[in-house]
Amino acid sequence: MSNSVDSPDDSESNFYFVSAIVYAAVIIVGLPLNGVSLWVLLRRHGLKSPSSVLMTNLALSDLLLVLSLPLRVYYYATKSWPFSAQLCVSALILFRNNIRTSSVFITFISMDRLLAVVFPLRSRSLRTTTCAWRACVFVWILIIALSTPESLAIARTLKDNGTTNCLEIRVPALMIVGYIQSITVFVLFGLNVISTVMVTRVLIKKSDVATKANNRLNVVVIFVINLLVFAVFFLPFSVAIMLTTLTSEDSFRRVRATICLASINCCLDPLIYYFSLDAFWRDKDKLSGDTVNS
Repeated sequence: MSNSVDSPDDSESNFYFVSAIVYAAVIIVGLPLNGVSLWVLLRRHGLKSPSSVLMTNLALSDLLLVLSLPLRVYYYATKSWPFSAQLCVSALILFRNNIRTSSVFITFISMDRLLAVVFPLRSRSLRTTTCAWRACVFVWILIIALSTPESLAIARTLKDNGTTNCLEIRVPALMIVGYIQSITVFVLFGLNVISTVMVTRVLIKKSDVATKANNRLNVVVIFVINLLVFAVFFLPFSVAIMLTTLTSEDSFRRVRATICLASINCCLDPLIYYFSLDAFWRDKDKLSGDTVNS
């Protein structure tokens, strides 16, 4: 009687094969989507509203992630790393930073919608392009500041252990950073849930002619997409990080699987731009201004 259970080696080979396919698919879908989205945001909307500023930064973060994925495809397809340690550090850091920046920028977009719908008059002084730029610059500076010691810690680990298992190295010094990041993601998810509830209640109460039905639907869709990105892509990775230990192979496999899953988020984010900005494909000169749906 044959044993139908895959051996550890078979399971590992299957994981590498599936990972290479997933990362390749993300490149094929995510590169044109985010490239075109970034072009539309810059060319047709010109960073003239807080929404376009926030979404441009989100698109940039996703594009940086996609550009790093060919390295992951090669690694999982060949089970080898012939490149430099510096490239390995870059690939690892770009993924970690995408989780951070994407979760923050998505939350900023939700908060911007919240202010526009729930506090349209009182939030005018806060919902400005200048404030949006300041918030985004602060986030990038903070992320770079966090990345510097992380890069050094990863580089030291690679120097001690080599680059053979480059994208799967375990860095004990970064365990606490992973826990803090996971808690932060949960907090940001909570803010998105609260924002969704508040906005939905207001839209139901104020379902009048002043706010068109399609505009209300677009706003709701934005929040649904934001919650989906967190629930499907960010939270599983965060839970896996919080449950992991350096010595547990099972927990480490969960982290690897959720990393692969989390990379797909960059393919869904362009939907936020489409439903957020009024007449996404139209020229900025033809837009009527920054309304509830811009």
